[in-house]
Amino acid sequence: MELREKAILVGVNLNHQDNFDYSMEELRNLTEACDIEVVGEITQNLQRINKSHYVGTGKIDEIRALGEMVEANVIIFNDELSPSQIRNLEADIDCKVIDRTILILDIFAERARTKEAQLQVEVAQLQYMLPRLVGLRASLGRQGGGSVLANRGAGETKLELDRRKIEAKIVALNKELEHLVAHRKTQRKQRKKNDVPVVSLVGYTNAGKSTIMNALVEKFNPLENKQVFEKDMLFATLETSVRSISLADQKSFLLTDTVGFVSKLPHHLVKAFRSTLEEVAESDLLIHVVDYSNPNYERLMDITNETLKDIGIENIPTIYAYNKSDLMDVQIPMIRGEDVFLSAKQRIGIDELIELIRKEIFTDYVQCEMLVPYDQGRIISYFKDHANVMGMSYEETGTKLVLECKESDYERYKEFVI
Repeated sequence: MELREKAILVGVNLNHQDNFDYSMEELRNLTEACDIEVVGEITQNLQRINKSHYVGTGKIDEIRALGEMVEANVIIFNDELSPSQIRNLEADIDCKVIDRTILILDIFAERARTKEAQLQVEVAQLQYMLPRLVGLRASLGRQGGGSVLANRGAGETKLELDRRKIEAKIVALNKELEHLVAHRKTQRKQRKKNDVPVVSLVGYTNAGKSTIMNALVEKFNPLENKQVFEKDMLFATLETSVRSISLADQKSFLLTDTVGFVSKLPHHLVKAFRSTLEEVAESDLLIHVVDYSNPNYERLMDITNETLKDIGIENIPTIYAYNKSDLMDVQIPMIRGEDVFLSAKQRIGIDELIELIRKEIFTDYVQCEMLVPYDQGRIISYFKDHANVMGMSYEETGTKLVLECKESDYERYKEFVI
């Protein structure tokens, strides 16, 4: 039977950060998401990080002693460590040391389902490894003795080869990714041409974005069986899913589900997933899903907004969907301005959410009456498929329609307006 890894979590609270406790709680959740048991936790208040070991030297003895006592076989730090910090810590604690970044990368690697998500994670992992190889170079180079240039150490030569291999692999993977990104750009262009509005779900990981998407698919496209994967865990969704939502009055929009954000999301990952998140940049509307039952929900909203800003997504109209409101002391469903309080799991507040979406994205619709000559039957068929026909009667000179249609269609068939 494989031994389960046991971890001690280590965090440094720099200058009394307000969100430090939550950040450590999140590290615990990330660790457990990797199926590693948390057996201890050590924190330290510092004004600045110790450059050589991240924590103060006194803490290293404390970590080593606790590790021996609880039989931990991995120490997990709450920030990204430099190559030399990892090397020094492993030498002094005599235990495997990893950081928050590699933990998140591991979760992403395990959860990635589509080819694109797998490639993106692999690129991020390799980019994370590269400086860590280079960081080892100096110590390996010394093994050869003498001048580094005159007598390259065997270890260093091997490392140079590894480094080249990794760099070549990153280039190859990025090429493959470019093909997939180009293909998606073509799909997006096609959608723009079809003039269908795009609505994107964004938010912190595990806020309930996929549950909201499934609730909408279930309500408006029940026969299509296009549910997306949802689970109460961090990073259940790593790939962008797009579903068409068709409303009863011939209006439709595309709904996009995206990867959730997390504090200290490794920059390699943000870079790797930028192409996926380009979908969001071209949205007509964002639905920012908030886990209202989380006591730190305001902080998580800030992190989501900061991450969106980092990837260049700004000035898109936004609806705030306060999910899991059934766990709080509020009356639901409730709309307050651009906010909706709902429970996606209980399917409460979905109609109210749709009303807000309608108000935002279907602004270019016109109500009118048209008289269409009998020999223009194709126009009647077109409006039945593409507009909300509220009344139809047969007059002497043609078919009279009472309808709500897009402004562009109104302009195109203006001659029949009465």
